[in-house]
Amino acid sequence: MANPSLSSPSETPLRSPSNPLSLSFPFMREGSRVWEGGDQHRPRELPSPLPTKRTRTYSATVRATSGPVFKGVCKNFSRSQGHGFLRPSHGGEDIFVHISDIDGEYVPVEGDEVTYKVCRVPPKNLKVQAVEVKIIHLNPGTKHETWSGQMISS
Repeated sequence: MANPSLSSPSETPLRSPSNPLSLSFPFMREGSRVWEGGDQHRPRELPSPLPTKRTRTYSATVRATSGPVFKGVCKNFSRSQGHGFLRPSHGGEDIFVHISDIDGEYVPVEGDEVTYKVCRVPPKNLKVQAVEVKIIHLNPGTKHETWSGQMISS
């Protein structure tokens, strides 16, 4: 029974709450159900350090859009991964392209001719990535997918 010395002023014995006390954290913890995928609205991966159209600073955007236009060919592109590479027509190292920097109706596939501008990748600004990528000629004989998911043969 309850200890008579522990009683409330109304003379009823004090009891612990019937529901166990639960603590909630305002952040995700590794190993929790939320981190493992219990909540579909929370990210499961760390954010990419690469600047995308949405995370690029205003000054970087101005520098990129004021630069010259280059031509190249799509080397590869993965819609599920959200990135790919372009082969410049003037030669040189392949250039990274992020899904948010592709303009137009079609998902690029290998062999598509494209135009693009370049933007330096921080923090060291040693490498470049393609921005404002536009497909100017679809690779003939390949199936192309629109961003809405329709398949079209070219």
